[in-house]
Order: sequence, then structure tokens, then C-alpha cells
Amino acid sequence: MRKLVCVAALFLASGGLAHADVVADRQAIMKGIGQSVRTIAPMVKGEKPFEAGAASDALSKLNEYAQKIDVEALFPKGSDTGDTTASPRIWEDMPGFKAKTDKFKADVAAAVAANPHDLDALKTQFQAISSNCSGCHQDFRIKKN
Repeated sequence: MRKLVCVAALFLASGGLAHADVVADRQAIMKGIGQSVRTIAPMVKGEKPFEAGAASDALSKLNEYAQKIDVEALFPKGSDTGDTTASPRIWEDMPGFKAKTDKFKADVAAAVAANPHDLDALKTQFQAISSNCSGCHQDFRIKKN
């Protein structure tokens, strides 16, 4: 009986660790996305001068992170607990969440392909990207206090 309890405890602990890993993985991706956005947003807002190379690099990095978002792998059932701001709505409306994620990935890839060489072009591309971010955060993220 004691062995059974130990095996069950290890099984449950490994499942909890697996979910902790996906939470950490998706948080790392979101932090990378945020870092790229923090490079581009000040240019778009006129707070920093436009630099085509920096914008292109940030868009490329943003695309690398965006393409790593695998909804099935990063948001398995049960990974909505612990240190996460993922809303339960993700699991209640997984098709809607996946659609928003797919649109974000496509818009970021399109921005990279457009390779904006001036501020106006960057603003157009970034507007599409940032509307995805805010829409998804509004619908599928718990607001921090």
C-alpha cells in the first residue's frame, strides 16, 4: 500500500511539474514578445526615432516568439493554476483562443514579410499586431492588480 501511495504521489507531482513547465514556457514566450514590442512601440508613438534595422530585428524576433505559440502544447487542460494570468476562458473557448493566436501569428509573419522601411509602413504593420495583443489580453488574460 505504501508503494502505491508513493507511486501515486510521484505521478501527481510529475503532472504538476509538467504544467509548471508549460506555464513557464508560455510566460517566456510572452516576455520575449513583450520585449520586441517595447522596441517597436516607442518608434510608432514618436518617443524614439525610427530605426529601420532595429524595427526589422524586433519584428523578426517577435515573429520567432509568435511562431513558438503552440496552443495545444502550451495550454493543456489543468495548466490554468499556479503563477499564471491565463484566463479560464482559454479552456472554455479553445477554438476562439486558437483563432486569435493564429491571426496574431499570421499578422506578425506578414509584418516581417512586408519589411517596413519607413515609419508609416511600420505603424500600419504594428497596428495590426498590437490589436491582436490587446484583443487577446482582454478576452483571455486575467488582469493583474
